[in-house]
Amino acid sequence: MADFQTVVVETDLLICGGGMAACGAAVEASYWAKKHGLKVTLVDKAAMDRSGAVAMGLSAINQYVDLNSGNNTVKDYCDYVRNDLMGITREDLVASIARHVDSTVHLFEKWGLPIWKDENGNYVHEGRWQLMINGESYKVIVAEAAKNALAEAGGQYFERVFITHPLMDGNKCVGAIGFSVRENKVYVFKAKATLAAMGGAVHVFKPRSTGEGFGRSWYPPFNSGASAFFTIYAGAEMTCQEVRFIPVRFKDAYGPVGAWFLLFKSIATNAYGEDYMKTNAAELEKWAPYGKVKPTPANIRNWLMMLDVMDGKSPIYMQTADAIKRIAESAPDEKAAQKKLKELEAEAWEDFLDMTISQAILWAAHNVEPEKKPSEIMACDPYFIGSHSGASGAWVSGPEDLQTPATKDEYFWGYTNMTTVDGLFAAGDASGASSHKFSSGSFTEGRIAGKSAIAYILDHNQAPNVDQGQVEALKAEILKPLDTFEKFKGATTDPEVNPHYIRPKQFMFRLQKLMDEYAGGVSAQFKTNDKLLERALELLAFLKEDSANLAAQNLHELMRAWECVHRMYQAEAHVRSVLFREETRWPGYYFRADKPQMDNENWLAFCNCKYDRNTGEWTMIKRPVKYITQ
Repeated sequence: MADFQTVVVETDLLICGGGMAACGAAVEASYWAKKHGLKVTLVDKAAMDRSGAVAMGLSAINQYVDLNSGNNTVKDYCDYVRNDLMGITREDLVASIARHVDSTVHLFEKWGLPIWKDENGNYVHEGRWQLMINGESYKVIVAEAAKNALAEAGGQYFERVFITHPLMDGNKCVGAIGFSVRENKVYVFKAKATLAAMGGAVHVFKPRSTGEGFGRSWYPPFNSGASAFFTIYAGAEMTCQEVRFIPVRFKDAYGPVGAWFLLFKSIATNAYGEDYMKTNAAELEKWAPYGKVKPTPANIRNWLMMLDVMDGKSPIYMQTADAIKRIAESAPDEKAAQKKLKELEAEAWEDFLDMTISQAILWAAHNVEPEKKPSEIMACDPYFIGSHSGASGAWVSGPEDLQTPATKDEYFWGYTNMTTVDGLFAAGDASGASSHKFSSGSFTEGRIAGKSAIAYILDHNQAPNVDQGQVEALKAEILKPLDTFEKFKGATTDPEVNPHYIRPKQFMFRLQKLMDEYAGGVSAQFKTNDKLLERALELLAFLKEDSANLAAQNLHELMRAWECVHRMYQAEAHVRSVLFREETRWPGYYFRADKPQMDNENWLAFCNCKYDRNTGEWTMIKRPVKYITQ
């Protein structure tokens, strides 16, 4: 530890993360900071150009409300989100993003993002809320805007610095601490306000991809629960930790299915050619009223497919050839049909090349020609996100102007997107109960939170009180895995197997096996019960004890060690929340076999939790669901 330099950075606003929400915060906060002579600092575990869930690119922007058209309203979008999450949503947060997201999309286009246009110059919609884009460089374009904004305001950004812990002054967040993954440096960031936007979590559960395919997932494998740990450890109230998201994607390479369902109007069938959305339609009655809304909630669509899988009717296929043929046949003549066929074929491949290149490679390797044969789809492993069809994240204050007399006491406490911890804000996957913000909405929420954090700083413009003793203790804790490895590496001939320590990869495998078998992973067909969950908590307690013996050979493995710790806290929050909610509300995401039905009378409510870092105790909290639109 002696050869690690401590770098102290003092700033007004600290933005932790480099994805879409963090970039949105950087753009907006820098604008207001410049007006008031404040400094904004962004710190990213990776490099902003290819950081976060949009790292590889996207083929669509999934939130564009299109308010100027007159066809959609903010209420329409709130209704859509409410129905898709089976009634559990903070409509004040959803509306806050929805009313501003269109302006964000227009900024993207201004910065150079190619959005598809028709012959009349209008945006091409994939579905009601989605726009088609040529998005391979989506994140690069957005990151450039964030970097420019920081530079113009005299701010700065740090890349390849992994944030491990918040710095606390009682119940106030006064910055963060972490380390460089390239140099022997520990970074101490002192800030008047801190914004968490470090993404969600993947690889908490055992993935379907194993062996040489390990690491291939739908959600970025480098998103390891940093937002969850940061806010949990700070003492923030968390929400919807039971809501994990399980997308259905093309098998093995996790290619997107949205364009096929929405743009090409394709259908999915079981191995016998049956449309499970029709043959299992009676199941929709069991999940009323949400099972009967249009569009059918994502988890219910999953569930109807899973019923066929459990009945032995796999594999499941996306009928790509039928969809392409149907569209081509609508052309006025044979020549036009052939031209349309070629266009559709190109669009099918481009959909992958814009965002999931490995799926294009897999299709090519398997001789899949989408215009000639169908392709397998499957339910992925569970992910923790607050931006897509999941909802896990911190419980944050909504905007004052959107509150009703019934919601203000519950949903507002001073600054929009501030957590229950003073001076700690959250956006994107770090912010809970505001689903379906996707990339554009996450950037928008970052803008909202960034502006709000600057307002907070102007009202609380005192230097942060950072206890040096806390800094030294955390520095020792952060670097301990390196010391552990050096101390004990000679105890065995194979450094992977040692009675004194556990390496990060083995720790992660142990966590994944535990969650897969006891908390409803892929091998358990996403089913669990109270007894399995109670056993999971016992095993997680053993795992937490052993986390003190994590060992790291180098800086990269030190990062992996702390990723394991972050995932472990996300796992525990999830298990406790699934156990607390005594019903099954999201079949298709998870199914509690001991509580197999939805209970609207008792559980149309938020399941929140709070962790005390001093005692290690968790508190479970039920909060009411109150809508701002009817």
